[in-house]
Amino acid sequence: MKSYDYAHRKGIEELSWDDIGELSRELAEKLSEWDIDMVIGIARAGLFPATAVAAMLRVELLPVRITRRVGDVVRYKHPVWRVDLPDLVSGLSLAVIDEIADTGQTLSLVAARALERGARQVRTASLFAHSWADPMPDLTVRVSDALVIFPWDKQVLSNGKWITHPEIEAAIRAQGT
Repeated sequence: MKSYDYAHRKGIEELSWDDIGELSRELAEKLSEWDIDMVIGIARAGLFPATAVAAMLRVELLPVRITRRVGDVVRYKHPVWRVDLPDLVSGLSLAVIDEIADTGQTLSLVAARALERGARQVRTASLFAHSWADPMPDLTVRVSDALVIFPWDKQVLSNGKWITHPEIEAAIRAQGT
């Protein structure tokens, strides 16, 4: 399954900010068993749960940016690095966090880069994963093949007005709902 193949999603799961808080707490609880030194958050949307988890675990947060997008538009078949991972992760135990593992590729690329930079241990984690993610994160709070609508994606500001995110509208249409 290719990334952003919305027609293959099964249903819609719309989340609130409270849901994100609860899912982040569950992720922090699971990660607490692994003696994490630092959280690596994948920008953009992965920074929401990564920041919450890092605060809950009282560890450092380091953002990276690897994406298929330029601005808000998908431009690349495979993720490209925009903000790379520095060498300061050498010797540390890391949790690499994203909001969702769609194909699993982004989390896997960041984990591989962390190991190249000398990380002692790397665990991948997400709030959600699709069943077709390959590889699956080391841990995820929920596996769902629904179109997951995160609170930051519901509406965007366009010409001074709040509108439904065009990609969300297109994804809903692709499902035929």
